Amino acid sequence: MVHHARAGALAAAALLFTGVLAGCGGGTGPTSDDKASAGAAPSSTGSSKASDGKPALPALPALPASLTSQRPDWNRCKAPEGGTAPGVDWRCATVKVPLNYSEPDGRTIVIALIRKEARDKSRRLGSMLFNFGGPGGSGVSILPRAAGSYGKLNARYDLVSFDPRGVAASAGVNCRTDREQEDANRKVDMTPDTAAEEAAFMKDGADFGAGCERRSGKVLPYVGTTNAARDLDLIRQVLGDRKMTYFGISYGTELGGTYAHLFPKNVGRTVLDAVVDPTADTIGHARNQATGFQRALENYFKDRGQDPKAGTQRIARMLERIDRKPLPTGSGRELNEAMAVTGIVLPLYSKSSWPVLTNALDEAEKQGTGNLLLQLADQYNGRDEKGHYDTQNHSQRAISCADSSLRPTVAEARTLLPEFRKLSPVFGPFLAWDTAGWCSHWPVKGELDTPEASAPGAGPILVIGTTGDPATPYEGAQRMADELGKGVGIMLTNKGEGHGSYGVSSCVTSTVDAYFLDGKVPADGRTCS
Repeated sequence: MVHHARAGALAAAALLFTGVLAGCGGGTGPTSDDKASAGAAPSSTGSSKASDGKPALPALPALPASLTSQRPDWNRCKAPEGGTAPGVDWRCATVKVPLNYSEPDGRTIVIALIRKEARDKSRRLGSMLFNFGGPGGSGVSILPRAAGSYGKLNARYDLVSFDPRGVAASAGVNCRTDREQEDANRKVDMTPDTAAEEAAFMKDGADFGAGCERRSGKVLPYVGTTNAARDLDLIRQVLGDRKMTYFGISYGTELGGTYAHLFPKNVGRTVLDAVVDPTADTIGHARNQATGFQRALENYFKDRGQDPKAGTQRIARMLERIDRKPLPTGSGRELNEAMAVTGIVLPLYSKSSWPVLTNALDEAEKQGTGNLLLQLADQYNGRDEKGHYDTQNHSQRAISCADSSLRPTVAEARTLLPEFRKLSPVFGPFLAWDTAGWCSHWPVKGELDTPEASAPGAGPILVIGTTGDPATPYEGAQRMADELGKGVGIMLTNKGEGHGSYGVSSCVTSTVDAYFLDGKVPADGRTCS
């Protein structure tokens, strides 16, 4: 399935999968703004309004010295679940943060960190924090695999990433067993056609939420992006950095925008690549992704010298056939419609993986088997060859539903179908239904309709949008730049394909490197082609 919140970590997965690392949502210590430095929001009350008329986030108590004076104990890293330990250059540590920032002296959880120190210590600029997206992506797992793309930055910056709260080693959310997940993938029709299928679809969403509450109920109310941004500022202080130097990718851009809003005076050199539209609500994100993935699919067909409209209709008809009769695979598992769409989604994240999509579609259409599409779907869904699923999807849903206050109903999803089918006959139906299924009957209330990213007083933030980005369409980057505010959001357009541009576009890469290393802010509105 395609979920708007899943874009970032999938970008990292897709780019690692194709051997090309780019980004998929800030770095450095306390300023004269004591409240911001203490981890609280800028002075506000629950009844006040933000600059754009949205309710402002409440002011919070200052953090105790027991938290702000922490110093990480860096040690050799252990292997993350399902992975291998990184090399000798990497060190890991943990930082304690409040579970509930309204009660900073209360219960704490630990945030897992990973670091590779700057090579040129005599010219070290500080720490650069990364969030590769999701929500739900494990920075502790991803950064060592991605670090080769950031070698020039690593000369003068410590590369640092983390598992955000609710993810992996940072009080990770867990919602269901491998068997329960496999049964759901196999049995639940994600584009229901009958009342019985609708009921099963909604029950699965409710069961997932109930499982999260049973297994992770104590942290579930506190895993949202606002709290993750507050964690970022505490990490900044603990690392000893005056300003936050930050590289956010996909969902990481939402986290970066939230951080800039909460702590504008602490914003240092910050890059947001593959940008989430901060003006979009749950339905708006689904609409954006239907548009973005359809655009990428049409560009794929054009690149192959095929008619985009005819190609789209051909795939839509294939999916209808698979919905009626799933395709066999060599593993004995069947490829159903939802898994087929998922398998098509993954290679659209990077142009370099389009040949993989060609092979997978050829197999399904010409041979009537679904081996390659199933392999791609498994990678997207975090399933290994032994049938074990990672918990990224669990964290992802928990964070998304904690963030969004909207809970679209089945009836609302049904009314979206004609519009979404028109936007994309391939991806539209899944995304329309997903608006209702994703957070249905969720046990925790969401915080906001849309995230707040206005950051008056912050330093310049480089916002990068790629014209052919499938998961976070280009238009969202301009909206983020506008939301950040005049003189803060610096827009850089990358004319190209794929989700994330650093390490893919030489123009973008050199511009970002000059910004991070030399403080050179490009002209607002610059284009890389």
